[in-house]
Amino acid sequence: MTETPLGSTVLGYPRIGPDRELKRALERYWAGDIDREALSEVGAQLRRQTWTELAAAGLGSVPGNTFSYYDQVLDAALLVGAVPDRFAGLDPLDTLFAMARGREGVPALEMTKFFDTNYHYLVPEIGPDTAFSLAGRKPVQEFLEARDAGVTTRPVLLGPVTFLLLSKASDGETAAPLHRLGDLLEVYEQLLGELHAAGAPWVQLDEPAFAADREPADLAALGLAYGTLGKLTDRPNLLVTGYYGALGSALATLAGTPVEAIGLDLVAGGGDLARAAAQPGLRDKTVLAGVVDGRNVWRTDLDRALSQAATLLGSAARVEIGTSCPLLHVPYDVVCETGLAPGVRDRLAFARQKVDEVVTLGRALREGRDAVADRFTAAATAVHHRGERNDRVRARLDALGANHYRRGPGPGRAAAQRAQLGLGPVPSTTIGSFPQTGRIRADRAAHRAGRLDTAEYEQRMRGEIERVIRLQEDIGLDVLVHGEPERNDMVQYFAEHLDGFATTAHGWVQSYGSRCVRPPVLYADISRPEPITTGWSSYAQSLTQRPVKAMLTGPVTILAWSFVRDDQPLGDTARQVGLALRDEVHDLEAAGLRIIQVDEPALRELLPLRAVDRPAYLDWAINAFRLVTGGVADSTQVHTHLCYSEFNEIVDAIDALDADVTTVEAARSKMEVLSALGAGIPRGLGPGVYDVHSPEVPDVAALTELLVTAQQWVPADRLWANPDCGLKTRAEAEVVPSLRNLVAAAKAARA
Repeated sequence: MTETPLGSTVLGYPRIGPDRELKRALERYWAGDIDREALSEVGAQLRRQTWTELAAAGLGSVPGNTFSYYDQVLDAALLVGAVPDRFAGLDPLDTLFAMARGREGVPALEMTKFFDTNYHYLVPEIGPDTAFSLAGRKPVQEFLEARDAGVTTRPVLLGPVTFLLLSKASDGETAAPLHRLGDLLEVYEQLLGELHAAGAPWVQLDEPAFAADREPADLAALGLAYGTLGKLTDRPNLLVTGYYGALGSALATLAGTPVEAIGLDLVAGGGDLARAAAQPGLRDKTVLAGVVDGRNVWRTDLDRALSQAATLLGSAARVEIGTSCPLLHVPYDVVCETGLAPGVRDRLAFARQKVDEVVTLGRALREGRDAVADRFTAAATAVHHRGERNDRVRARLDALGANHYRRGPGPGRAAAQRAQLGLGPVPSTTIGSFPQTGRIRADRAAHRAGRLDTAEYEQRMRGEIERVIRLQEDIGLDVLVHGEPERNDMVQYFAEHLDGFATTAHGWVQSYGSRCVRPPVLYADISRPEPITTGWSSYAQSLTQRPVKAMLTGPVTILAWSFVRDDQPLGDTARQVGLALRDEVHDLEAAGLRIIQVDEPALRELLPLRAVDRPAYLDWAINAFRLVTGGVADSTQVHTHLCYSEFNEIVDAIDALDADVTTVEAARSKMEVLSALGAGIPRGLGPGVYDVHSPEVPDVAALTELLVTAQQWVPADRLWANPDCGLKTRAEAEVVPSLRNLVAAAKAARA
């Protein structure tokens, strides 16, 4: 251990590059357009850029080992040797990509949401044959690389207990992964020794699993882990962080261990502020006060944040300023957003601005507020100017009654839909989007820039819609979609057509691997000035006798994948979005669309980590969805889609949405989710059988086996055949044979 102070710091930083340099390099590497050396150089440049920028900004310590070519949980699995046998024989980088994306005949790891965020992680598999060992040196190598660049970093590691709690038992293993903690700690001991020998003064160990409800055995494991690691003599100082909420009872556990510092999320877990005062074990430790929000983009109320941090001064040996969580969830720099209205832009802080807020608060805590009074004054002006009201929208919401949230009884709807649609058992469909070619993206960009007039743009989009309709007819799908060529993103597209949203030009955030999204900024009351999707969907339906499914993104997902105003309850904002979408649904129905899908892939994502907070969330989330779909005719079939989540905890909530058909991700989990959903959802259910996040083309036999397995829980008259998710990011050369095989498998399953 050293006497080096931790200093004000951030828990992590974006890694995709300010202009998505990593995304582009990855996709070119996977396509064979660049070699490994070129990919490695892009990674090295991004790491150097981050380290030097953060050091120059004045942080007390700079986080390291936050770069990843795909996912930090996957990196941790490779680091400790948790590589399933099916990936044996590959070098480390090929192993990483095979585990993430699969390879011919070898399925990828399961992927799911990282706690209550829109970031996806790969789920490690721990089995009886998993031999933990220090199989890589990435944290040490990147520490040395940063030192050569003139920056001493604080390597960031996924904590051993969270790593095991995020893992799943592989086939043949009956015990939960946590029982392997003793074996895993030996690897962490070795790694900490190597980092100490390399000269690292601090190491950060992230334990966000303890922002959720945990069993006594989990808390005991936490105490064992940091009691063991803390007693090592030749090691760096240890900062243990918990984020995405309050540590709760885990705070007392960590305070009783010999670690040097504990990081608290005081944005999402303000209750830890009072708990800290009751922990005598903190009096010889540093507390990192996470008072700058790492998940939203509004400027920090510096006076409130400073007051929170100052409250801790009597409870800890030292208090430092930090972010509530890693800045992975926010874009790089708001300065680039010259197209935003000044009244909106001036209220925002992206990652680079949040670093400055941390440095400012650190100075204020050490030297007094007067040392940075001008920055506090500027922040106060921005913070106190918040969302604009729309009195017409509020009056409409006040006038709603219970009947606006209801539809007719399920059995009557099912009969009316059978008569209307004429679909047999195991109908086949897709989730919505089709592959977007470079030409489509170029046409959208040209129209946005004014180089392509609206008439020509719309003609080209209609041409693509007709092509996709004819392709689906040729493939043999039962329910068609228009393919969404006009949409850049399932949330941003709607934000661009709803008043109360602002969209960015460079506000990219990583979702998984090379997949990036630009969350819009919801800054005011929401309303729909005109129909959004009706023209495209009705045109598609006019081209075919088969039913076309209209596609909308639901209110919960729009909020989850946006940066949402924080000056009113989230449920109130959800109702505003729901009311706007309700108008869209009724326009679609009036235009002749008889199947309308309202996607809610984020329903589970936003579920609070603590059980005590869940009923209130589910109440407003369900009501927002039912506001969208309430009042449509019994013969109109409502679909919803959910993906990459643990569904078991929300089966009742999914049922309460009252959708006629629910499609879910299930391919990577081999239909495991149906053991709960099959009995809990008494209407149509479409378990995804085609894994769209892998480039592999599934064969007919594999797809048929999954559909036959699904019929253990879902009878054929309620079963649908569909992919896991939308097809936008896949190549048509993969999609067409995969869908042909899907249609063939559906026919086989009917037999």
